[in-house]
Formats: sequence, structure tokens, C-alpha cells
Amino acid sequence: MSAHLDAVRVERVWVAGGVVRIAACTRELTVACPDCGRVSARVHSRYCRTLADVAVGGRPVLIGLSVRRLFCDSAGCGRRTFAEQVAGLTARYQRRSPLLQHLVEMAGVLLAGRGGARLLHILEAPLSRTSVLFHLMRLPLPSPALPRVLGVDDFALYADVYGTLLVDATTRLPIELWAGRDAEQLAAWLRTHPGVEVVCRDGSLVYRQGITDGAPDALQVSDRFHLWQGLSKRIGDIAAAHRGCLPSAAPQPEPAPPPTTSTGPSDQADTPARRHAKRLFEAVHAVTDTGCPLSAAARELGLNQRTVGKYARATTWQDCVRRTRSRRTTSLDPYLEYLRQRWEEGEHTATLLHQEIAAKGYRGHYQRVKMAIAPLRRGLPIDTPRERPPSPREIARWITITPSRRSLHAAEALRRLLEHCSELNRSHDLVRQFAAMLDTRDATSLPDWLDQLASSRLPALAGFAKAIREDQPAVEQGITTPFNSGVNEGRITDLKLQKRIMAGRAGVPLLRHRVILMALLRRRYP
Repeated sequence: MSAHLDAVRVERVWVAGGVVRIAACTRELTVACPDCGRVSARVHSRYCRTLADVAVGGRPVLIGLSVRRLFCDSAGCGRRTFAEQVAGLTARYQRRSPLLQHLVEMAGVLLAGRGGARLLHILEAPLSRTSVLFHLMRLPLPSPALPRVLGVDDFALYADVYGTLLVDATTRLPIELWAGRDAEQLAAWLRTHPGVEVVCRDGSLVYRQGITDGAPDALQVSDRFHLWQGLSKRIGDIAAAHRGCLPSAAPQPEPAPPPTTSTGPSDQADTPARRHAKRLFEAVHAVTDTGCPLSAAARELGLNQRTVGKYARATTWQDCVRRTRSRRTTSLDPYLEYLRQRWEEGEHTATLLHQEIAAKGYRGHYQRVKMAIAPLRRGLPIDTPRERPPSPREIARWITITPSRRSLHAAEALRRLLEHCSELNRSHDLVRQFAAMLDTRDATSLPDWLDQLASSRLPALAGFAKAIREDQPAVEQGITTPFNSGVNEGRITDLKLQKRIMAGRAGVPLLRHRVILMALLRRRYP
């Protein structure tokens, strides 16, 4: 119940129909005119206001408050009568107490329409989702202080429609949000808000032009994260172009022992799948080798035409057998040789073997050890992994990550790959040079580095060098100054969260209200 009831005289409290009802009236005090400020105690009339308050004991509360209408005796005031207001309990035209109204508004800020309506229903203050949004949009947005360091970034509203978010990089609070990401709109905002000294952005040409037009004296900073992200993408493109070199990163398998007989398991149809493949191969070739078309052969054999084509193109029936995929490496692989050795020594208990390798650093589960030694119980060898070649994305991650943070497996695989592929080795050296510039905050070697990119004979890096030259002053500021777009990325992540809470259906005005007010609410209630 509102503590501001102390300002009125409570006459009666009762429960009717599951609702707590309170009858109260104002005290006989002088009240100041809202226009001229002159106090008055001369009563014109009385009337009763019904106010909803926060629930008590799980029951809604209604306050019937008798208030006075007073005369204004000032000759120069245009208002002849006015209604008295109780501070903290009533507001003009308001049918809720300020405490309940604040609860409704915060429910809208935190949970938007449907979520806010559900919460208010639980709190015994039922309101429709449209009413919650209505009260949310009535909240005034704070007038932001003029930022000295401004962050500019874009975000996806839906599909190919984007918006722009402005953030005060000093206070880390969002300032403005609008639909679109055109240069003129940003330039117009900067002209109406002069005084911005530093602008942090990505490599967008649109924002670059807008900042140049709207705030030509502002220092533009191209964010280091986006520079590194762009370079990483180019390295991934180079790795994809040299996909044929990637298998060299995997260790060379040991040569298999020669077969003891001429008819090994690979030559015999020793499984139902292999026998089925051999029968189909012989049946398809018996028909197609006579010149019969594939469609006619498929009708005659009762098979799908694509299946007939696959078997007809194969030279042997073994080519049609599905090959077993190579097993991926696991954390147990470094201990397989030890397990094999201990098994030969006579230790066949999986629990004890797991304890022994756990003392050597293994952090996996006992069940994996039990499954690993299961072939030994049947007299078969342990299934050793056949490492697959790394993907271009993995190669890009290995090249761009700090060498000290690479795992031993990644470092060894990368060493083998770089020894085999000179282009990727050259890319690795260039990436390390750029990383050194970012670590030392020194851009003096940037022009020489760009010349190396242009002369590397790698189209991806040459295009990256051309893009940086067009924005070289901002890139140098991004390398040497402490300013960055980290706060922008954090606010964009929060904005996407708020948009998804509203199922992506929020318009720009509602999204602007929620993002700005949510940031202030988090600052007030961390």
C-alpha cells in the first residue's frame, strides 16, 4: 500500500469482491494555485477520485479519495478554480497512484507489451499489452549530454533493412536510434549536435562520408576489431583458395602392412552391404554395357535412375560402397599408446586404467576409457583416429590467433601446412606483422605493410590493402589511439536482445524507447 496515504485522512478500509477498498479524504490545508502559485483555502466543491494502488496480500487496491476544488482569489490569474493534488498520491488526470504507475512503466520498459501485461496480471494490476505499450511510449526520453566521443554502428532491423545506433562512448549510454544508414541522416544529426571531437566507427563508406560532411573537424577512428575481422576473413578466403594444400596439415599415416593373401577383406563381399553393392554393380553393368539407356535400365531393374547412373559410372563395385568417415581426434588419443601398453602388461580393469591416465592429466570420463579398450577384449586393435584435414575456417583461426594461445596440436598442424604452402606462410607472416602493430600501438610500419599486401600476389590481401588505403588516416587512429567501438558492439547486442523479446515486431520508435530507457534503468539498478 502506498506510503503517501499518510498525507490524507483514511476513514474506512474494507474488502469487497476480493478488492481492498480504502475511503479517504484530503486534510483541510491551504493549496497553491498551479498557475499563479497563490495559496487558497476557499472551497468551491468536492468530488471523489478513484485511484488504483499496488496490490496488498495478493488483492488489488482501490482508493476512493475525496478531494476539494478551490477558488483562486488572485485577480491577475486566469484560472478561477483548481483541484487540489496530493503529492505522491495523485497526478492530474491519473487514475493510478504514482507507485502503481511507475510499476506499469517499468514493466513496459523491461518486458514490452505481452510480457509486461503478463507480469502486471500476476501482480494483480491487469492491463492489456497495448495499454502497457501506450504508457511506455508516454515516458519522456532524457535529453542526452553532448558527447565528446561518439560511437556509430549499424544493426539489422529485419531482412535487408538496417538501422543506425549512436552511443556516447564516455558514459556508454545510447543516444539516438533511427531506421536507415545513409550518410545524410548522420551528417544532419552531427550538424544539429556540434561539439563531437572523436567518432568511432567501422569501415563503412556511408558513415565515413556522413561524419566528413557533418563534423569535418572530428577525429575518425576505424575500429581495431573490425580491421582484424576483415583481415581474418581474407585469410579464410586464401585458405579456401588453397584447399588442396590443407590435407598436408594432418600427420602422415603410417604405411599399412601388405596383405598376407590376395583375397583380403577389401576384395570380398563379406558384409550384407558389400554383397548388395556387388550384386547391383553386376546387374547394372549387365544391362548398361549392351548400350541400353539409363532410363530404360532403371525401368527394367526397378531402380531409381540416379542409382543406376552411379553404378554405371563406377569401374568397380568397391567404388559404390559407402566409406567409413575418419574418426575425429579426442582428448583420450594421447593416452591410447599407454592404454595398449598397460593392457599387454596384464591390466584389464577400465576403472584402474582411467585412474592411471587421470593422474597423468586426462580430464575425460571413465566411460570413454571403457569404450576405448573394448576392442582389446575381443582381440582387436584399439581404434586409432584418422585425422581429417582442417577446414579453411580452422586455418584462419590458427593463423590469426596469438601463437602463445595455440594448442600443441594446432601449432604442429599449422607448422606442417606452412612448410607445404608458401602462400599461406606468407599470409601468416603478414598477419603477425599487423598483430605486432596492434599490440604496440605503433602505425609507423603501416605503409610498408600495405605495400607488402599489394605485392603479395594474393588478390584477397591486395583488395584489403586497397580498402585500408582509402581510409588510412582513420585506420592509423584506430591502431594508435585507445578509442574503439567496443561499447557500440555491446549496445548492438543489447538492442538485438530487446528486439527478439518483442518477437522482432517492434517499430523504430518503440525500439528507441526501450533501448534508451533500459540502459538508464540498468545504470540506476545495476
